[in-house]
Amino acid sequence: MTQVQDKADVVVIGAGVIGCALTLELSRRGHRTVNVDKAPVAGAGSTVNSCAIVRFSYSTAPGVTMAWEGAQYWREWADYIGVEDELGLIEFHPCGQLLLLTEGDHHAERCRELWEELDIPFDTLTPDDLQAKYPWLDHGLYGPPARPDDPEFWRDSTGNLTGGLLSRDAGYVSDPQLSCHNLQRGAEAHGAEFRFNAEVVSIDKAEDRVVGVTLADGKQIQAPVVVNVAGPHSAIINQKAGVFDSMNIKTAALRHEVHHVPSPPGVDFEAGGVVGADNDVGIYFRPEVGNNVLVGSGDPTCDEREYVDPDDYNTNLTEDQWNAQVLRANRRIPSLGVPHERRGVVDLYDVSDDWLPIYDRTDLDGFYVAIGTSGNQYKNAGVAGQMMADLIEAVESGHDHDAEPVVTTGRYTGRSIDVGFYSRNRQVNPDSSMSVHG
Repeated sequence: MTQVQDKADVVVIGAGVIGCALTLELSRRGHRTVNVDKAPVAGAGSTVNSCAIVRFSYSTAPGVTMAWEGAQYWREWADYIGVEDELGLIEFHPCGQLLLLTEGDHHAERCRELWEELDIPFDTLTPDDLQAKYPWLDHGLYGPPARPDDPEFWRDSTGNLTGGLLSRDAGYVSDPQLSCHNLQRGAEAHGAEFRFNAEVVSIDKAEDRVVGVTLADGKQIQAPVVVNVAGPHSAIINQKAGVFDSMNIKTAALRHEVHHVPSPPGVDFEAGGVVGADNDVGIYFRPEVGNNVLVGSGDPTCDEREYVDPDDYNTNLTEDQWNAQVLRANRRIPSLGVPHERRGVVDLYDVSDDWLPIYDRTDLDGFYVAIGTSGNQYKNAGVAGQMMADLIEAVESGHDHDAEPVVTTGRYTGRSIDVGFYSRNRQVNPDSSMSVHG
């Protein structure tokens, strides 16, 4: 038998980085918020294993605009959070992002065009510049990406890189879970409540409107607004709400591995490394604590995509993917080597049909979604919180967002962000890279 535990203005489902940022924004605006998460602490879901890269290498103008706005939150993090955290505040590492250039790399050229159009600072590097700045890089061409069991993987270089694009304002956050704790403390200072070990079993409705949620322990929280920010569990929450089938763009949980390899001998990669995007061999990389190199897959077509049940999947690193990613990394950084001990993380992406997020209302009045964000939206947490809060307040005040999409203004850059770009009812975006590059 259920019992009314509390009432709130808004229930936010999910205490990852996007959910916590939304809770902070709403609580600052005077809304009584309750954030519920089945995990024991904030950021313990997919956020804890995020690569937390802050970059602007998107294939759409709205994506670049939002990422540039989002980056300013990390640069001004202490002022944004506004309170002390007993665990300390995260540190943003502005090491820059390097896009390696090859003839015919449409994604990199698209980034160049967008950065020029949108006035995003970057430097164009020649091969000599690459050699001077990053002497540990091999300049050969080995693509298109293949797997080690393919003879094509082992062929010699067929040419050379043509240079690189260096986005010097990019970087990474080394402790993504701590960022959630920072956001939680900021929100609590404005009256927000967080409930952990709290699994949502029902999205409660009355007369075609959401009226709250029921938790696994039988307790209810009544609220006229509920927001699904459940990460890899977002599709499950949408099914509970009865809105999954009515959305044209859907989400699913995708298993991903990221590997950690010691820095090459004599290279202080943690201090002098860079975030790298290498479409030629199909990887990305960044510095990792302990003078390691973090290596991830750029989702080339030769890598099978493994969609899973978010509550039942293999959480162990696999030999096949370890070999594929680390050997690819050795093509670009030959002195890296392949350690015998496999280290890294396995977690889930919450991905949409076109790898772009969904920030929207739904056909159930009062039920909103901020989903499909994993893999490329960590950097946008702050601006996503503002954008969703603007959307919720507009729609709850009677605005027809489906007919006339809400446009928000970036707090730091003053640039316009069309929330309609992230509609649940959009067609698959042909400009998307259909990968983690977004």
